[in-house]
Amino acid sequence: MELQKMNGHSRDDGFDAIDGLAENEEFLPHKTTVKKKEIHFTDFEGKTSFGMSIFNLSNAIMGSGILGLAFAMSNTGIVLFIILLVSIAILSAYSIHLLLRSAGIVGIRAYEQLGNHAFGNPGKVIAACIITVHNIGAMSSYLFIVKSELPLVIQAFLGKHDNTGEWFMNGNYLIIIVSAVIIFPLALMKQLGYLGYTSGFSLSCMVFFLIAVIYKKFNIPCPFNEEPHHNITSSHLLNSTMNSTDCEAKAFTMNSQTAYTIPILAFAFVCHPEVLPIYTELRDATKSRMQKVANISILAMFVMYLLTALFGYLTFYTAVESELLHTYVRVDPLDVLILCVRLAVLIAVILTVPVVLFPIRRAVLQILFYDKPFHWARHIGIAFALVFLVNLLVIFVPSMKDIFGLIGATSAPSLIFILPAIFYIRIVPEEQEPLKSRPKIQAACFALLGFIFMVMSLTFIIADWVMGEPIKGGH
Repeated sequence: MELQKMNGHSRDDGFDAIDGLAENEEFLPHKTTVKKKEIHFTDFEGKTSFGMSIFNLSNAIMGSGILGLAFAMSNTGIVLFIILLVSIAILSAYSIHLLLRSAGIVGIRAYEQLGNHAFGNPGKVIAACIITVHNIGAMSSYLFIVKSELPLVIQAFLGKHDNTGEWFMNGNYLIIIVSAVIIFPLALMKQLGYLGYTSGFSLSCMVFFLIAVIYKKFNIPCPFNEEPHHNITSSHLLNSTMNSTDCEAKAFTMNSQTAYTIPILAFAFVCHPEVLPIYTELRDATKSRMQKVANISILAMFVMYLLTALFGYLTFYTAVESELLHTYVRVDPLDVLILCVRLAVLIAVILTVPVVLFPIRRAVLQILFYDKPFHWARHIGIAFALVFLVNLLVIFVPSMKDIFGLIGATSAPSLIFILPAIFYIRIVPEEQEPLKSRPKIQAACFALLGFIFMVMSLTFIIADWVMGEPIKGGH
């Protein structure tokens, strides 16, 4: 009973019978070793509630890419967009199922240790490196947004048309302040579950963003009417792109940009580095319970993505820009509601950074300090080093944004499609599922799909570089 409690489930909690049996078979013969491993890394006696786990995973899923979904819909049409979004949501839930199934078989709740169990130390190192590079790229992209957008928001709130050079309008100073005052203190939390409150607030900011998008749909006419307080040039440019035929929603659209929306949508539900850490800290953790957390989070984000894309598209139709908020700014640069929304989105982005940092620190601990007990100095030091490194990249290496775009095109499909599939194929015993069984064939096809997405993304990015100009909407 004590072992069952440590594993986070009892006999009657609905845990999958095969997974539970395999997990217990792994734990029972080596009580001392397992107990040590649990204390150091997996901490199976989770204390995070079901609701807080949903907040954290939802926050991990939602990124700045939501701002580009209306543009994606304008290049696919409403029906095709919904088909693609539903397909990606289902594939993401299936990917998490593969991860949880593999974790249940071997009794491990660390992405890196799944790699170790599947391919030995090289698998562990590769998984840790992919997670580290991908999440550092995510942190950097979020801080790039803060660096570029926060000075503009402050400038607009002050009613200034140009940046007058004060320190509080300098993006470099602002990201240092934001990192020191908000991100670093939150990154010091011992457990990811403690960030459930900030994740909930972050999601509330995005709900506010969604409400504003819906509200604006019924307040902005199409074609757009030019008003005295609007920026004359911007309004004229926006109006010049609109005509009566543009104000018609299309069910299906195929153009030169359509193919670019597929990888954008494919990575809309990236949260896989955070799944196992959240699973570890989930109270009364079982595979089925964590799958419910994932399914609810994906469903919630699916609804938010769909409504944002739909109402954003139905407001601007073919005139929508690759970043939705910029389109509203072109209509009225001093719209107070849109200014508040821009600030809310920035807050949401900032509060996502500590959630993204946790898997990186865990990966570093798995590689460098696997046999070491928890220590606050190490915990704080890694967090400081990561925040400091990301700040240096964002301030001094602006070209890193393009490099991380290339890395993200490689790491994202690896984390979502390829690694969960090959871990599943390698970890699930052939006695339970032969190599030619339907589940393993599905997993192999899933890995192949990830490879196809990777090739597509890399092809588009390289094409952008060759042509010398970014693809519109290339989030």
